Amino acid sequence: MTGTMMASRHRWIYLGAIALLVGMLITGLLTYSQLHSTNEANDKAKQLSSALTAAGYPVPSQSQIVHTLGEDGGAVCENPADALNQAQWKYGMSNGAGGPGQRPVLSDREVVFAESIVLSVYCPDRLADIRQKIDDLKLRDTVRN
Repeated sequence: MTGTMMASRHRWIYLGAIALLVGMLITGLLTYSQLHSTNEANDKAKQLSSALTAAGYPVPSQSQIVHTLGEDGGAVCENPADALNQAQWKYGMSNGAGGPGQRPVLSDREVVFAESIVLSVYCPDRLADIRQKIDDLKLRDTVRN
């Protein structure tokens, strides 16, 4: 065989090896980032479990927290102080009737403060915004221990 045919054949081997290495590199990076995300989500879930336990709240299972809040708090941290979220939040603190029968109720302060614990773990930079909204609410101790 001539030298050019050998070089051509070796070129395909080199290109195949490079493509294989790039594929393995991409797979490794994706696996690492998924594992890192899972570890971070588990660490934050443990931190939230500890904070809820210390405050005397019931704690969901570790897997429920991880699946619901992930590593960044999900919908809870999306924009907790915007008007739509506040409207939904206040709607949840009503008597449950629909239409003209709907009335606000005095919610329990412990129930309302549970959200601030979640925010303190997952998005502490947004906690000040929601604390100001909580301070404006009329809250009472309405849940019996």
